[in-house]
Amino acid sequence: MINYVYQLVSPQVFSIKYQDIDFTGEVIVRPRYMAVCHADQRYFLGQRDPKVLRKKLPMALIHECCGEVVSDKTGTFRPGQNVVLIPNTPTIPDDIVFENYAKGAYFLSSGHDGFMREFVNLRPDRVVACDGVPPRIAAITEFVSVAVHAVTRFEMISHKRRNTIGIWGDGSLSYTVSCVLAKLFPESRIVVIGRNERKLAQFSFAHRTLLTGEVPEDFEIDHAFECCGGEGSYYAIDDVIRYINPQGTLMLMGVSENKVAINTRDVLEKGMTLVGSSRSGRADFERAVSLMQESAFQNRLNSIIYEDRPVSAIEDISRVLETDLNTPFKTVFRWNM
Repeated sequence: MINYVYQLVSPQVFSIKYQDIDFTGEVIVRPRYMAVCHADQRYFLGQRDPKVLRKKLPMALIHECCGEVVSDKTGTFRPGQNVVLIPNTPTIPDDIVFENYAKGAYFLSSGHDGFMREFVNLRPDRVVACDGVPPRIAAITEFVSVAVHAVTRFEMISHKRRNTIGIWGDGSLSYTVSCVLAKLFPESRIVVIGRNERKLAQFSFAHRTLLTGEVPEDFEIDHAFECCGGEGSYYAIDDVIRYINPQGTLMLMGVSENKVAINTRDVLEKGMTLVGSSRSGRADFERAVSLMQESAFQNRLNSIIYEDRPVSAIEDISRVLETDLNTPFKTVFRWNM
């Protein structure tokens, strides 16, 4: 079967690759809705190191996607069933390390073609049913699963005093992490610290929001999540170390292209635990879908989603990525290719 794959061949330039795919042993899915990630933008705008771009391109973008099953010879899914697609692909079984950190695992849209294709063929274990979740919301399941993975690890590692949890950042990641924490830790006070007052206004369910320059000197938290990334990581991590109580856990989630200085003296003095959290696996997708099937959780996510016009031609791909540069949170779109 001939498949159309829409690849980024160089920054802001797309081309079509024709690929022969096999139905045997895999689930064939027609993508329906997709969402844009900052990682897609870094490739599209050429903001990665030139050596990285030469190594990874050409490549189809997008790793946030839901679709409809076309065929499944394994009998796991029925034709027409709504599903979400898992971009992380482990190759070596490991009973100790999470699949998203396992050696040999690869990630679609990072050196391997992402979901911008006419059809996507995946192993059955890389597909999760999402019945009851509207497609525009199901499109960001991978994003929600990243938050779920971080919170799951937080559950495993942090001590049980969780009276106040601070989240640094006011973007999509911070918002989604806050949603998951509010749902799974209803007894904890959720405090969000950010720089943009208009974005912070979206966090209506948080117990408190603070601008970074207005955090009181006597402010205290038991644990924290850093969701800033980039140059903001340094300031966020420094703030967390200052305000966190002894033996608190800091979940590091923001991606930075450059090295970030950390005040290790105070980290040691407070006996802190710093945990890196990135991407997600099947268990996180399943837990994310179970949360997203609840209408209240859907409503919260829906408030940060901007749906752009459908992508029906190759030139529309550039349009939707450019639109995303000017939307404050998550951009989704229908895939009509």
